[in-house]
Amino acid sequence: MEEKQWYVVNTYSGHENRVKENLELRVESMGIQDSLFTVLVAEEKEIEYKNGKKVEKMKNLFPGYLFVEMIMTDEAWYVVRNTPGVTGFIGSSGGGAKPFPVSPDEIESILRRMGLSDKKLVVDFEVGDTVKILSGPFVGVEGTVDSMDDDAQTATVLTILFGRETPTEISYADLERVV
Repeated sequence: MEEKQWYVVNTYSGHENRVKENLELRVESMGIQDSLFTVLVAEEKEIEYKNGKKVEKMKNLFPGYLFVEMIMTDEAWYVVRNTPGVTGFIGSSGGGAKPFPVSPDEIESILRRMGLSDKKLVVDFEVGDTVKILSGPFVGVEGTVDSMDDDAQTATVLTILFGRETPTEISYADLERVV
């Protein structure tokens, strides 16, 4: 028996949530809950200020894509491919070839960013080490780890901004130790 893994499904951009609902309905109506488990639109909360008001909205991290946790059976593969709005799997060479799954590290990073992972990241830096910021508005900036919060999986990094030392809270996943 194959194990469940994550796959990336290509959809029409802007239709991800509709395709997700269609796919979930098809899984139920066709009774394949034992091989198709989770359908995910990778989104995170974004805070915008409009007319002086704070507005929270969901931002799609990967427009045009869904993540599907499934056991790649012929039936499950067929159901996903033939769901309205699905244009195919990423990682398939076509011609009836089944796609390659997403690596566990990649899907873990996405789930953590969405706040859906409970796995703790093991890091190779500690307080006092120099780290480089890998994503976000401070990408490429180096700083010193001032404090670490293992529960929240974040570190306070002292960076130099506008000539002043500025503490910035950064996720462990977005930091790399500078050797």
